Amino acid sequence: MRYPPTILEEIRARLPISGVVGKRVRLRKAGREWKGLSPFNAEKTPSFYVNDQKQFYHCFSSGKHGDVFTFLMETEGLSFPEAVERLAGEAGVALPKLSREDVQQETRRRSLYDVMDMAAVFFEASLQGRFGAKARDYLTGRALSRDTQARFRVGYAPPERYALRDHLADKGVSLEVMGELGLLVTGEDVKVPFDRFRDRVMFPICDVRGRVIAFGGRAMSADVPAKYLNSPDTPLFNKGRLLYNYHLARGPAHDKGTVLAVEGYVDVISLSAAGFPNAVAPLGTALTEDQLTLLWRLCDEPILCFDGDKAGQRAAYRALETALPNLTVGKSLRFAMLPDGQDPDDLARAGGASAIERVLAGARPLVDMLWAREMEAGPVDTPERKAMMDRRLRESLGVIRDETLKRYYREEVEARLSSLSPDTRPARFQRGGGGGRRDWRGPTPTVPSARLSVSPLLARSALFTGGGADSPREAMILGTFLRHPELLHDHAETLAELEFEGRGSQMLCRMLLDGAASGDPAGVEVMQARVERAGLTEITDRMMSVVRPGDRWMLDPHADLLRLEDALRQAITLHRRSRTLHSELRAAERALAEEDNEANLAWLREVQTQLSSVEGAEADPDGGSVHRNH
Repeated sequence: MRYPPTILEEIRARLPISGVVGKRVRLRKAGREWKGLSPFNAEKTPSFYVNDQKQFYHCFSSGKHGDVFTFLMETEGLSFPEAVERLAGEAGVALPKLSREDVQQETRRRSLYDVMDMAAVFFEASLQGRFGAKARDYLTGRALSRDTQARFRVGYAPPERYALRDHLADKGVSLEVMGELGLLVTGEDVKVPFDRFRDRVMFPICDVRGRVIAFGGRAMSADVPAKYLNSPDTPLFNKGRLLYNYHLARGPAHDKGTVLAVEGYVDVISLSAAGFPNAVAPLGTALTEDQLTLLWRLCDEPILCFDGDKAGQRAAYRALETALPNLTVGKSLRFAMLPDGQDPDDLARAGGASAIERVLAGARPLVDMLWAREMEAGPVDTPERKAMMDRRLRESLGVIRDETLKRYYREEVEARLSSLSPDTRPARFQRGGGGGRRDWRGPTPTVPSARLSVSPLLARSALFTGGGADSPREAMILGTFLRHPELLHDHAETLAELEFEGRGSQMLCRMLLDGAASGDPAGVEVMQARVERAGLTEITDRMMSVVRPGDRWMLDPHADLLRLEDALRQAITLHRRSRTLHSELRAAERALAEEDNEANLAWLREVQTQLSSVEGAEADPDGGSVHRNH
C-alpha cells in the first residue's frame, strides 16, 4: 500500500537513523556525524557516514545513499512496505487503517495463507508417518538431517488420491479454496477433484515473509511422467516472480555480500547445510527478469551455479540472454560451472564446503560466458567465420540498454577479437594512417566484394522500416553524414557506437559504416549512388522529409563545417542521453510495477523530468532545435 508522507516523516523523526544503523554497524562520533566501516563493502578505513540531522547515510566506498527505510531494504533485502511496518512498530507509529474492501481482501488472503500452512503441516506429519518411510530413506540418502528437514519444512504427500483433500475438508476448508490454491486437480472433465501431489517429497515454497504460498514435489516413483511438480499459478503464487528460499537467504546474502543461484530445491538445502545459507533457486523455469531483479536486490553480482552438463550449460546461456538487456553499471552476474556430471548437492556431499568454495572462487564474469558461448558455436579459423562471430557478438551486445556499459562491452569484445590471428581477424575500424589523421580502412580485400542490396519494394516493407515512425533526430544525424560524407573520416567510430531505434535508420547506418570501412573517398554523388545500389532511396527520402525545419540547414552541402560539427556533436550527445534515459525509464516502470512505494515513484518522476528536459533542449517553439546556433 502507499503510505502518506506524514507517516514516513513521523517514523524518521522518532527513530534517529544512527540508532537504526547502529544495530548493524559499529558507529563512532565524528563531529556532527557518525562514521563506521561500510556494511556494503569490506574495508579497513571507515567510509560510511550517518547524519541524524539530515536523516541519511552515505557510503563513499559503494556510492549507496538513503534513509532508514532504504537502509533496511539494502542490508536485509526487505521490501518497502516491510521496512515501513518494521520501523513503525519500533517507533510506536500507528499505520493507516485499511478500507473495508482492503480489510476484506486482506482477511481472505490471510485465510488462504492459513490453508497453505495447514497443508504444509499435514505433509510434515505425513513424512514422519507410516507412509513416509520411503521418503525418509530418500532424504537420508541425500544426507539431509532431521534438523535440516525441519528448517525447510520438508514433507511428504501420501499416495492416496484424497488424503490432503479429506484432511482439509475436516478442518472446514472448501473444495473451491483448495482448487484455487492448486492443491487439487479440478476442471470440467474432472468429476471428483483429487490431490495434485501424491507420493512425493514436498518442499514448501515461501514468499519474502516466510509464508507458505506453494509447493514443489519430487516423485518417489520412477515411472511418473513429471519427476518434479510445482504448484500452478494461484492468487498467492507466480513461479516467475519468486525464488525458492529467498526469505531465508536474504539475511546471509547481505552478510556474505553475495548470493548463489542454483537449479533445484535439494541443491539449495544441501548448500545451506554445508554452510552456504545464501543459496536460492528458480522455481522450475529458466531465470526470469523478475527473479534477476530479486537477485540484484541481494547483491550486485550474484553467482549462478549450474550443473556441469549440457543442460547446465544451456541454462547458463539462457540466463545470459535474460541478463544482457537488463545490465546496468554495477549490476552483473558471475557464472560458476560445476565439474561435468555433478550438481551442487553432489559436490556438497562429496567434497564439503572446501569443494564448493573452490568452484565459487573460479566463477567467471558475464563477458567470459558470452565469449565462451561464441567460441563454442564453431571454429573461427577463416576470415568469414571470424566475421560471422563478430556479427553475432555485435547483435548480442546491441540489446544492452545502458549506453556506457554497452561501450565498455564493445571495447572488451574488440580487444578479444584483435587477439585472434591478426592476419585474418574480422574487418573493423582501426586507427592508423599518417599525419595524425584516422584511417578507417579494414584489411585490404583480395577480390572485389559483392554488396547485398534490397529491392525498393522490399525496402518499403515493414520488415525493413520497422513499422514505426522515423525519429527526426536519427534522420538529422544520418542525413548530415549522407550530405557531408567527408565527416565520416573523423566520426565513423562515433557513429558505430550509436544505437538507432528505427529499422530504416539502422540500414542507413550500416551502409554508411560499410562505405567508411572500404576506405574509398566519397562525395555526395558517390554516396547517392551507394544509396541507390543498396535499394535505400525511398527510405532515405522519407527520413529526410522528417528532419525538423530548424535542422534542415545541416543538409545543405555548403553548410559551414565547423558549425556543422558542433551541431552534430550536440545532437549525438542528446541522442545518447535520450537512449539512456529511456532505458532507465523502462527500469523505473518495472520497479514501480513490482513494488508500489514512494522511492520507486520518485525515481520514475525524476527520470520523466530528465526526459522532458532533454526533449525541451532539443526542440524550440518554432519546430527547430538548439543545434541551429545562429
